[in-house]
Amino acid sequence: MIDAMPENGSLAKTTGDVARCDVVITGGGLAGLTLALQLKQSFADLDILVLERRVHPVPIAAHKVGESTVEIGANYLSEVLGLKHHLETAQLKKFGFRFFSSEGRRDIDAVTEIGASRYLSVPSYQLDRGILENFLAEEAARRGVRVLCGATVRDIALGAGGDHRVVYRHAGVGHEVAARWLVDACGRAGLIKKKLELAEPNGHDANAVWFRIQDRIAIDEWSADPEWRSRCTPPARWLSTNHLVGEGYWAWLIPLASGSHSVGIVADAKLHPLATMNTFDKAMDWLAVHQPRLFDALDGKRELLQDFAFLRRFSYGCKQVFSGERWALTGEAGLFLDPFYSPGTDFIAIANTYICELVGRDLSGRPLEAYANVFDQIFHSFYESTLALYEGQYPIFGDPEVLPVKVIWDYTYYWGVLAQFFFQRRLADLASLSALRAELAHCQALNVAVQALLRAWSASRPGATVANPALMLDQAELPWFAELNRSLLDRLDDAAFVERIRFSTRQMRALAEEIADRAEGSADAAALRRLLADGSTLASSGADAAAPMLFARAS
Repeated sequence: MIDAMPENGSLAKTTGDVARCDVVITGGGLAGLTLALQLKQSFADLDILVLERRVHPVPIAAHKVGESTVEIGANYLSEVLGLKHHLETAQLKKFGFRFFSSEGRRDIDAVTEIGASRYLSVPSYQLDRGILENFLAEEAARRGVRVLCGATVRDIALGAGGDHRVVYRHAGVGHEVAARWLVDACGRAGLIKKKLELAEPNGHDANAVWFRIQDRIAIDEWSADPEWRSRCTPPARWLSTNHLVGEGYWAWLIPLASGSHSVGIVADAKLHPLATMNTFDKAMDWLAVHQPRLFDALDGKRELLQDFAFLRRFSYGCKQVFSGERWALTGEAGLFLDPFYSPGTDFIAIANTYICELVGRDLSGRPLEAYANVFDQIFHSFYESTLALYEGQYPIFGDPEVLPVKVIWDYTYYWGVLAQFFFQRRLADLASLSALRAELAHCQALNVAVQALLRAWSASRPGATVANPALMLDQAELPWFAELNRSLLDRLDDAAFVERIRFSTRQMRALAEEIADRAEGSADAAALRRLLADGSTLASSGADAAAPMLFARAS
């Protein structure tokens, strides 16, 4: 059990009978522990106390969403926090995302597959959350953070000017601690959110069920066709986050370093009600109909089931996550989008970065209120832009022609804009954000318009007429796409960074024009063209991609 005190003695100061810390973090999961590490790394003398309800070590294959990372989250863990050695030796390197249009099919080698045939330049990882969080707790203690496990928070009181109080119970004894900063990282319990009534629903009504099987699911062995097996180098699709998709849902397959495999079903509540899959037996019956090849792989492993859980309407917002009164929320204590594209660790990385910026301003005696408000607005802008990728989009997942277009568009927006800001460490660069205000607003508007067009385009075609050819749409064979991923590794000065985002804007416009051409005839295509015309001054140098950007249509 980790109940660690730094070698130099008690980290908490005392005022009268009340212990005092610079920062108290309620919740010692992924969000809270990574924040503690980042704060300690940035401000070595900071007194930090993490209160965690669970007793460590937690079980491996811990029952949590957030096992698949993408580029921002992976870079945060590896480079910002310096955990690259752990990721490369104790976790699994992810073979990207992979999508199979396999509704009702057992012949996975005879359906459309979307994915890269090789690793792209920027790594990401599959995380066994139990292994990772045990390591994070130990690492935080080594770096001088007090991590108190088995501590149950009973109450919080937010004080004016940052004089916060936390009442908790540990080892059967009640305690109180005062904090200059209070950060809620306790997950969906949302202590500050409840206290201040910050909960905010959104329009994304989806449910999820998930479970772990104590064995590998060898998707590479689902076909004996040597040509299909050899399409990928290495021939290891099992290392991908595999998505088995159909209208209104997707099922995930995520391998864990412990040897277990995580399986989930995420579905539009209107098209696939939770009541049809909210037990393991029901989920298996559902898979037998919708993803029979996965059912076959699991049916003989029922005795290896490790756990099962479900979440109803898992997506939600939060009215405010950062305050000049020296409180903040991170992780699921604030907001949660959707596990599709695995943005959870990304938003932890972004929130934690803004919290560190605010704490740094406070330590240097600079004003907080205006910056907390600006960071909150930017963070919510990222949330709203990402929410547009999901809201109303689940019916598209069953369309083998439109889904690949959506995946390419969504990656382009992510790698071209949001990931560029993170990789260049410019999330809090207000000068660049101001200089690029018009471009960022245009990209956001383009995204909304393209998502609407994708919905309308797919809905306009009866499912029976949609082709599902037996081919692999290889993202690694799109040179501009692979280069966009690689470009995240560049190191740019101020002028080059501004030009990078302007280039991304032109690239998104070129791609949007091609999508409009492919969906010609839709009223939404006309609306997208009007938006492109309105933003023509943002592309004065013309499109940078003369060659087609999308995959060719299947013959």
